[in-house]
Amino acid sequence: MDALPLVGLIAASAAVAGVARRTPVPAPLLLVTTGLLASFVPGVPDFTLDPSIVLPLVLPPLLHTAALESSYLDLRANWRPIALLSVGYVLFATVAVGYIAYLLVPGLPLPAALVLGAVIAPPDAVAATAVARRFGLPNRITTILQGESLLNDATAITAYKVALAAAIGEGASWVGGIEEFALASIGGVGVGLALMVPIHWLRTHLKEPLLQNTLSLLIPFVAYAAAEQVHASGVLAVVVVALYLGHHSWQVDFATRLQEEAVWKMVGFLLESAVFALIGLQLQYVVKDLGAYGVDRAVWYAVAVLVAVVVMRFVWVYPATFLPRFLSRRVRAREPDTNRAAALIVSWAGMRGVVSLAIAFSIPMTTSDGEPFPDRSLILFLTFTTVIGTLLLHGLTLPPLIRVLKLPGRDVYAETLAEAQAQSEASRAAEEQLEELLADPRNTLPQPLAERLRTVLERRRNSVWERLGAVNEETGESADDTYRRLAREMIAAEREVFVDLRNRRQIDDEMMRTLLRRLDLEEAAAFREDS
Repeated sequence: MDALPLVGLIAASAAVAGVARRTPVPAPLLLVTTGLLASFVPGVPDFTLDPSIVLPLVLPPLLHTAALESSYLDLRANWRPIALLSVGYVLFATVAVGYIAYLLVPGLPLPAALVLGAVIAPPDAVAATAVARRFGLPNRITTILQGESLLNDATAITAYKVALAAAIGEGASWVGGIEEFALASIGGVGVGLALMVPIHWLRTHLKEPLLQNTLSLLIPFVAYAAAEQVHASGVLAVVVVALYLGHHSWQVDFATRLQEEAVWKMVGFLLESAVFALIGLQLQYVVKDLGAYGVDRAVWYAVAVLVAVVVMRFVWVYPATFLPRFLSRRVRAREPDTNRAAALIVSWAGMRGVVSLAIAFSIPMTTSDGEPFPDRSLILFLTFTTVIGTLLLHGLTLPPLIRVLKLPGRDVYAETLAEAQAQSEASRAAEEQLEELLADPRNTLPQPLAERLRTVLERRRNSVWERLGAVNEETGESADDTYRRLAREMIAAEREVFVDLRNRRQIDDEMMRTLLRRLDLEEAAAFREDS
């Protein structure tokens, strides 16, 4: 296998994603557009999606990183809308869009149409939340979109398996479909529950950060493979384990947390960038085998299916949002901030992604009796156009829609005030603990060292309050910002001296690395909230 094209894909994708960070265009949109344009460039290698790679090797780490950054408490507080979207909407879209495709395309069998419906039912796990975070949507909307995208793949994959069994002639029934769904969901959650505590115990008892981070990289693949081995949902297993580990991450050694956060940010960035570029690069493959349909006719079908996908999300979201509130006083009390603007944003944030394409590419070439799978090439084309269409349509219009609706975004002042109050409470507890420890003769310290510990606590308590204080008229910085900048410049000066001493052979490279690592840890501990 020639590794150079793959390296080139990853490097180019990362470069485009880096450029996107400096533009108002969301990274998924720019990456997909770049992939589409690159597919017309002569000499660009064939990057056909392989579901045997995407589903077990790309999807687990993407879900793992998304779940680690999610709040278990927020997801639990919004379980009703998340369940209605991740399960109810996916099943509704599978049937509704599939039946519309069946009526629209002459000769398309209903089971094959339902396969298409299941394939394009789940919104993407990355695209919508990327836009939501970038444009500062209210926390509850972001949580609902994130929770939906974490769980909906499991529903869609199960619905796809049931529809596929009927399409290839293996037989399927409503009872069998319900049993399949129950096995996948309950089994996936069960595998996740069985793995999460032993894995967390292992993480807290391994003392070597290198081993701990090696384990961290293996976790999503182990959870996914273990669940799939027993015909359960690997998606749910990965999400359950990651939510538990993220919720209890404070119990892991600090060096491991620092390294793990950096590693997973890099992995997530590279995978997300490559995945969206790959979506665009599939254009040449999906249009070459349309056969009797032809591109012109297939494009009309694609537009109709895209419209059906967009409309059916509105058809589901608005009743699912407001009907339970109308019928239940308890729901009204628990969800006081639900409004039409929020429902509109959730309805419009239905961007599809790589999971839909990977599932579509896994459709077999033939049925169980050896006949070609009905309209497989058209299903691939319609999946591709739906993914591209939703990414372009929603990706271009969601940001201005958010601005027009003027939804209340994050209240930075209120968040900083809450952070300051929390830090103050924690610092008081730490002071009490310090004085109690210093009273023990075994912990006797010279007075300057004891005062240094007290100064550290005082600095930590005041740093957040200083962000709320007066701004320097010369620089526009708060006192805390100025303190951090000066501290960085001091550390930079020390770093230059260490390098100069190494260059003049007064210290060796090993000592220089030790000294620089000490500075790096100090800088990371002091300034990581700036990132």
